[in-house]
Amino acid sequence: MANPGDFAYTLKQQADIVRVVGDYVKLKKSGAQNYSGLCPFHSEKTPSFNVHQTRQFFYCFGCGAKGDIFSFVQKLENISFPEAVRAVAQKFNIPLPKATFSSPAEAHEAKLRGELLEVHERATAFFQECLRRAEGAHARQYLSSRGLDEETIRTFRIGYAPESGFLLRDRLKGEFPEEVLRQSGLFSWKEEQQIARAGRNDSVRNDDTKGGPPVSVIYSKFRNRIIFPIASESGKVIAFTGRTLSSDEKAGPKYLNSSETAIYSKSRVLFNLDHAKEAIRKLDYAILVEGQMDCISVYAAGFHNVIASSGTAFTELQAKLLGRFGKNVVVNFDPDTAGARATERTLGLLVEEEFHIRVLTLEGGFDPDLFIRRKGKDAYSQALKNSQRYFDYLIERARAQFPPKSAEAKVKALNYLLPHIQRVPSRIVRDELARDIAQKLAIDSGLLRQELKHVAANRSAATIKSPATVQITDAEKILIRALVSPDVLNEGGFDPLRQARYVLETERVHEGLSTEALFQLLLATELEEFDPIHLDVSEADRALLATVLLTDDEPLTSVQLEGAVRALKRIQIRRKLEQLQLQLQSRGLQSSEMQGLLQERMRLKKELMGLGSEESAARSA
Repeated sequence: MANPGDFAYTLKQQADIVRVVGDYVKLKKSGAQNYSGLCPFHSEKTPSFNVHQTRQFFYCFGCGAKGDIFSFVQKLENISFPEAVRAVAQKFNIPLPKATFSSPAEAHEAKLRGELLEVHERATAFFQECLRRAEGAHARQYLSSRGLDEETIRTFRIGYAPESGFLLRDRLKGEFPEEVLRQSGLFSWKEEQQIARAGRNDSVRNDDTKGGPPVSVIYSKFRNRIIFPIASESGKVIAFTGRTLSSDEKAGPKYLNSSETAIYSKSRVLFNLDHAKEAIRKLDYAILVEGQMDCISVYAAGFHNVIASSGTAFTELQAKLLGRFGKNVVVNFDPDTAGARATERTLGLLVEEEFHIRVLTLEGGFDPDLFIRRKGKDAYSQALKNSQRYFDYLIERARAQFPPKSAEAKVKALNYLLPHIQRVPSRIVRDELARDIAQKLAIDSGLLRQELKHVAANRSAATIKSPATVQITDAEKILIRALVSPDVLNEGGFDPLRQARYVLETERVHEGLSTEALFQLLLATELEEFDPIHLDVSEADRALLATVLLTDDEPLTSVQLEGAVRALKRIQIRRKLEQLQLQLQSRGLQSSEMQGLLQERMRLKKELMGLGSEESAARSA
């Protein structure tokens, strides 16, 4: 938490939470100071995630996620508070003081992540340098044969890992501890005895192996490979994919990916998202391909909204990550059998995350890279326009695998489609699909709907319960807004905060309300210290505060405030009248007591009528 007087507090006042959150979530303006979008912390179709620009906080009415600019970055990047402060400061080019951490373990983890990022940055520069050298000639020739020009190579920072396994190590070992190099995922190692038994003399490259206890020798995992850096969505290199240039049996796999590290989890990363996210927002859809070369070729052809899964099958976490930037996607995987199966798995995940999906199957069995090289970018653009709705694609697949010429084939086709239908959250969409499938497979629509009901009954869709909120009147909302208003409005010197405080402290119109405790706390809190997220209130009151602050579309006026006070006075008087009526119905009252109660009732009724007259006069003014 940022406290007054410290660097994080000062930074929070200078930083724009809308700009930071907007790098992760597609936001739309929904009020004077408010923005809304799909929550990145749970799956939803209707936006319930809100950001208040002036108060610098976010709140989700769906799952209750809340916080400030730092906790948002912490949660999404899975980093510590000091690292989040550093990330925000770097985004706004604000110089940093020395970081402090809550524990030695947190400090060690943060230091390791920082060093690993620096290792990857230095390694990227090394691979780029090697590509430009004479030894990188065959790598350059390969890239040229794949249609990549110098601009594309620079954009994606493509490099070359030389055949020697020690050049990268020697470049980095003077700058980073060996333990950091081991944890970077860039190196392998063997103990000295293992090397000796294997009959190799690589150990002579390490001066520390002579005498003493056994010492391991580390060497680069990536050798004689084209190197494709993998970046986080913020553009930091966190891993690599290496494409071999050798054809012998010892070359290893065609594509070699970095192992997972403290900064890299392959299931959480989408290749090229750092370059593509702005285009995805602008065009309102993403193109999803399988491999890096497909992604690079599509991007180089001018389709900058393209991304790829990175060294893994498409995952639920990647679907959630993509969903932060938009819910429309064209899936363009390889059309071979394995590619078709991957497409189906991916479609299932995207359906569950409620994406609007189209499927692009390229003619001639081409993958995106080969298609663009053979047919050109205009042909690819036309293919995008002709992409199919995802269920049209699946129905065609079902008909191709099980031609509906017999009852048995129809059952198999339907069984193929049912798991996909089961993932669809909307009953309306499922009904539309049922009609379409019944027609195309020549199945009785009534029987199909019965089967779908059975499928829907077995669906276990997780639901997010909204936090309970206190029901309050508009008058209470206006006074709460006034108590947390950061501005003195230019309406004859009208100051909503000062006026609200005066009324509440002198006339106590909030007493007896369900919000009385919240009003008392706000009256005791200095405006400069007001923080709706960390205020010591119940979750219901916190949700209420968020509701009030996130719906302040127009400035408060003196007329609104006076009207709110009159409304609360009427509530207070009516409550007193009800209590008086109960007392008057009591037995055993003395005549003097009865007279006093009747006089008080008359006084309250006159006061209530007077408030009504004031309101009528205010409306006609």
